[in-house]
Amino acid sequence: MPTIDVEVVSEQSSQLDSPFQPLSEAEEVEKQRLEAVVSGAVWAAGKALQKLRDKKLYRDSHPSFAVYCQETFGHSRQKSDYLIVAATIYENLEASGCEVLPQSEFQVRPLGVLKKPPLQVEAWNKAVDICNGKVPSHRIVKQVVREMTREDADNPFELGEVVGIVAQDNPDLKGKNGCWGIVTALTKTTCNLQTWNDELEAIEIEFLRELEYTEEDCEAIQNLHGRIQRLQGAELEKTAKGVLRLLGKIDRPYLTPLEEEMLSLVENIYG
Repeated sequence: MPTIDVEVVSEQSSQLDSPFQPLSEAEEVEKQRLEAVVSGAVWAAGKALQKLRDKKLYRDSHPSFAVYCQETFGHSRQKSDYLIVAATIYENLEASGCEVLPQSEFQVRPLGVLKKPPLQVEAWNKAVDICNGKVPSHRIVKQVVREMTREDADNPFELGEVVGIVAQDNPDLKGKNGCWGIVTALTKTTCNLQTWNDELEAIEIEFLRELEYTEEDCEAIQNLHGRIQRLQGAELEKTAKGVLRLLGKIDRPYLTPLEEEMLSLVENIYG
């Protein structure tokens, strides 16, 4: 009767149970090469967007940079701003001799609150050390930045984050209770917000709540805002305005099939 190598069987069973499949040496090399291409494209996109914005090269076809970004690239003005800031941060890290460099805009987004380049480098290197020399995640970088700014800032939110508005008895937030807002600027205790139909300035953080949305969730809300924004200039009927007002208060990062159908109908009617 043939003998069975228990260790081999155990190893094969482990591989079958694992959701990951090993790469060959050639595949690993190709993976790293392709990741470098994608990463480089991100930073190149940020620099290109900066020139398009600063030189106003969109003015021949679009009334604003926000509309240009949405209609040309399919993403919000905020997303373009993130890419622009991230490209500058990446150049700073690269010029400072950082051995481990970021691979995506989201990884360095928390560094945007550190206005001085040396502080950005310091925070990035600390995050890399925490990850034992590997590229740190957004969460780790954000944690390091919070520790470094603990004495200067108590604001728990960050640029681009989607938050919930709790109006309470604040007269400046009348009609905004339950709305979502995209953080566009912040200080130690306040945030500027972009809601579905308005821009709010210097809202105290006590009137905001964390929604704990992921990057994809925040982008979904930013895209929704872009779709709503394109309709703001139209002479909307009361019913259409009601649909947009409803979408401005959804408490999730996605539309139900019915909500998507209603918004699409408004878009089709008002172009």
